[in-house]
Amino acid sequence: MTLTDTIVAISTALDEAAISIVRMSGSEAIDIANKVFSKDLKRAKTFSAHYGQVVDPSTHKVLDEAIVNVFLAPKTYTCEDIVEINCHGGIVVTKHILTLLLAQGARMAEPGEFTQRAFLNGRIDLAQAEATIDMIEAPSVQATEFAAQGIAGSVKKLIEPLISKMMDVIAHIETNIDYPEYTDIEQLTHEQVLPLS
Repeated sequence: MTLTDTIVAISTALDEAAISIVRMSGSEAIDIANKVFSKDLKRAKTFSAHYGQVVDPSTHKVLDEAIVNVFLAPKTYTCEDIVEINCHGGIVVTKHILTLLLAQGARMAEPGEFTQRAFLNGRIDLAQAEATIDMIEAPSVQATEFAAQGIAGSVKKLIEPLISKMMDVIAHIETNIDYPEYTDIEQLTHEQVLPLS
């Protein structure tokens, strides 16, 4: 796995339904989508939707009509360009579109890789990534509410002041260790460190 390739996955349940979504993320997402979509997406604005047909580039046959959503980096879930193909929800057509995108250069995403990229690209922290898993696996409405708080960054907001205090304590201790000979640096005592921690 690398962060330089473009990943693709079916984002909806693979079942017969009204709509399926095939999602790509990466620097080549728009170029790859352009190879199979009847409209030019190269000048598409972020958060835009485009109606057209998904076309097999090797046969030029229309596979399905679709709405393609374009989200430009860095203001996306993964901080990368994202393209979502909203097609009819048939199992065969959805798999066929996925196969076309793989043939054009996308790589099949590993489970959780979109969220992993969001974490690695600094969009979310580890607690938010874990909360995303909690949301997906939530067994109750109350569990989804807790997960939603985690996704919104409640854990980060709770621990940031503690981290700041700990960094102050560490800085004071390191200064005392590194510069014991300087008289203008206050020597910390155990009693002075405890209120900081």
